[in-house]
Amino acid sequence: MLGVIPTPATVASVPGLLDAAAEEIRVGVAPVVPGFGLSFLLVAAVGALAVVLDHVVLTARMPLLAAVGLVAVSLIPTIAIPSDVDVVAFVLLAVAVLFLLRVDTRARSLIEPSARPPRSTRRVGASATALGVAAVAVIVAVVATPLLPQPGLRFATGGSGGAGTTINPNLELGNDLRQPREVEVLTVRTTGPTPPYLRAVTLSSFDGSVWQPDSSDTVPVRDDAPVFDPLVVDDGIAVDDWTTDIDIDQLDSPWLPLPYPASTVTGLQGDWLGLPQNRTVVSRAGSTRDQVYQVQSTVPRPSLEQIRARSVGGANLGDAVLALPAEVPAIIGDTAREVTAGTQDPYDALIALQTWFRSSAFRYSLDAPVEAGFDGAGLDAVADFLQVRSGYCVHYASAFAVMARTLGMPSRIVVGYLPGTATGPQTQGQMTFTVSSSQLHAWPEVYFDGIGWVPFEPTNSLGVPTSFTPSSPNGASSAPSTPQQDAATPNSQPSTAPTQGGALDVGEQNGVGTGAASGAGASWIPATLGGVLLVLLAAAPAVLRSVRRRGRLRAARAGDPIAAWTAMREDAVDLGIPAPGAESPRAFAARLSHEHGADTDDVDTLREALERVSYAEDAIDPSTGARLAAAVESVRERLTAGAPVARRIVARLLPRSLFVRSGEATAASEPVGR
Repeated sequence: MLGVIPTPATVASVPGLLDAAAEEIRVGVAPVVPGFGLSFLLVAAVGALAVVLDHVVLTARMPLLAAVGLVAVSLIPTIAIPSDVDVVAFVLLAVAVLFLLRVDTRARSLIEPSARPPRSTRRVGASATALGVAAVAVIVAVVATPLLPQPGLRFATGGSGGAGTTINPNLELGNDLRQPREVEVLTVRTTGPTPPYLRAVTLSSFDGSVWQPDSSDTVPVRDDAPVFDPLVVDDGIAVDDWTTDIDIDQLDSPWLPLPYPASTVTGLQGDWLGLPQNRTVVSRAGSTRDQVYQVQSTVPRPSLEQIRARSVGGANLGDAVLALPAEVPAIIGDTAREVTAGTQDPYDALIALQTWFRSSAFRYSLDAPVEAGFDGAGLDAVADFLQVRSGYCVHYASAFAVMARTLGMPSRIVVGYLPGTATGPQTQGQMTFTVSSSQLHAWPEVYFDGIGWVPFEPTNSLGVPTSFTPSSPNGASSAPSTPQQDAATPNSQPSTAPTQGGALDVGEQNGVGTGAASGAGASWIPATLGGVLLVLLAAAPAVLRSVRRRGRLRAARAGDPIAAWTAMREDAVDLGIPAPGAESPRAFAARLSHEHGADTDDVDTLREALERVSYAEDAIDPSTGARLAAAVESVRERLTAGAPVARRIVARLLPRSLFVRSGEATAASEPVGR
């Protein structure tokens, strides 16, 4: 009710929320974007932690143990998610730990009052020194620590990713892409008109659940001979020779990033093997880190008419690139046939699929597959993706490849990197591009007879979609557009915006979107209600304190000395005046008069009435009520007049007596700045 008051339905929803949180924890990869269930669990856990720390500090009187708990909780995400230091979070943690240290020190000094120095000396000397040391420690930790040498990121080759500095061949790229730290993995210089996609692993075998990396006979990579034979294409198809220089920095992988189709690789250090079947290079024991090498590529450039005239498939491909399990979810094949209906040739059918995936019907998201529980590349994940229509490159590539196979087209998936970001002008005929860890990518390929493997880019909002241009009027083939990033494009980072410029949402195309404008006039209602609720919540402490104080004064007017004395002590606590339980009423009354300006007669009136009812067992005398209430009001006025303006405001808006009772350890601690 009203957004804050729980009802029986609230309690009944808790088991479902905990189940949802457990599922998010099971399938999520840090940092996980919390859904409603995980958010509930986190808030409940922090609330429970607050209760435990309150018990440890106040009841068990072990503030240092509470500090250890705070540090332990903060270290878990710091260790689990490698990232830059969150300065604000660190400072808040440091302040909390220092505060608990102060609580512990004051608690010990209350136990041994004879050991305490005079109040003025303690405030000016010890407090100033402690604050100075604390400030210097925090500043040094925040400023100096980032300046120290940081260890380089290194991961075992073939590992699961960690910050995206390796290549995962098992299509678990989401684990790498969701890492918070982006690093530069390599730089590319090319003589080609556009920066190339860099392939590392091809996956052709699919059992319905997992795409397996290709394996075949290998040949040694040597500088003195081409590692692969030149690509053979049909007569009449133009080819271009490109030279690509690659300098790898923070990439530890046994799979070497290469432009396709590579023929010669020179400059590698260590033992490397080439797989002629898919023109990839792998090391059985080495790593790509710090490798500097050059690749020669012979790139086919067919015209639109030439690729439309080619059939898909080839005699030497094998069965793996067409194989599908016996049971394929109906939505996959049905959707493929529906999208490609009316196309005249395989190329047009594949372009129809590519255009459909890149339309506004789909959305790029790293989180949706985790939230919806289909973060994978199997048939079930593809079927769910086609329904949810939100995911990242793995889902687009796997769906495209499987749908192509349902249409009888040989397909496979490639794992590598998107084209990088241009970092400077062209020098010596080469453009330079930088590739980062977030540009790890997967895309599908389909084999065309007489041309070879042709890449497609179905991932919504990433890269450039494949297309080929018609021949020029003189019969020469014009340059095709394949999945290459235009050199003028600033980057290839994922974006939630579709690349189809000016495309409207389906609802807008049908005129449905006009309903939003008609309801805009009523949009002030929830905002106003929310503002009123916030005001009420902000005023709640002051209102509750006023109600409690009125009750105390009502009892005091009825002649209750204990209620009058309690009201005076709570007024003192609100204003930040220490009210320790170990202090006698006479000592507390004297301190209010001598140190805080309270009228001696009024304080003595309340003290004497309290002593009579406590020690002489006098009955409550209603005739003294008016005098007791007047004394409480007079003491409050004098204490308030002697308090700083900031303390008066806090006492009104956030009275301390609501949270600590006079006599507790916290009530004995004078607030910072008093």
